[in-house]
Amino acid sequence: MSNVPDIIRDFDRVPANIVKEASTFQPAILADVAGRRGAMHGRIKALRPNMKLAGTALTVEVRPGDNLMIHAAMAMAKPGDVLVIDGKGDQTAALMGTIMMTACKKLGIAGVVIDGAARDSLEIEEMDFPVFSVGTNPNGPTKMVPGRIGHPVSVGGVMVHAGDFVIGDADGVVVVEREKIEGLIPPAAKKVKDEAARIEAIKGGDTNAKWLASALRAAGVLKEGESL
Repeated sequence: MSNVPDIIRDFDRVPANIVKEASTFQPAILADVAGRRGAMHGRIKALRPNMKLAGTALTVEVRPGDNLMIHAAMAMAKPGDVLVIDGKGDQTAALMGTIMMTACKKLGIAGVVIDGAARDSLEIEEMDFPVFSVGTNPNGPTKMVPGRIGHPVSVGGVMVHAGDFVIGDADGVVVVEREKIEGLIPPAAKKVKDEAARIEAIKGGDTNAKWLASALRAAGVLKEGESL
């Protein structure tokens, strides 16, 4: 284990066509069909509600308030990557601001998820670049302490591996293992269709819809043969 480098440069990514297809679903849908797994803690939110991101994770681990290794990760990122940064939940200093976010956008990075703070939120919104973080802080970071890149990290209570699929919207961020995302697309499409039908049934006044009775039976609230 001691021979594993701090920076892992080569890892498998989700193919671009799968990222594109999976990105059409809400994170909530993918979390549902993944067994209610993969959703980060609600403390990690979009800087602005209209922000959305989807891509493959490039994982970064840093010491609280130090962004040295984030600069290194930006230099090795590929277009479509999402920087997923384990900042230890620290909010005493921002890890990234306008200058770094501008560089990320120029490099084709799809977005940034930080278990820590960011700053320059108004400028980032104007840039139309998606950033999800624990919050903001005007204090800047240091650049002194090495971290790690490409290793598994814990961000928002979720274990994230380099190459995993990451998606976020106003509800929050969901991570799906690289090996599983393609297989979740068909059930996600079915769930979208089923939920649309449920909503239409409710709008039509069908408050005693079969789907609701079925769900209650599955939960043991209703017995077979009983109705609402």
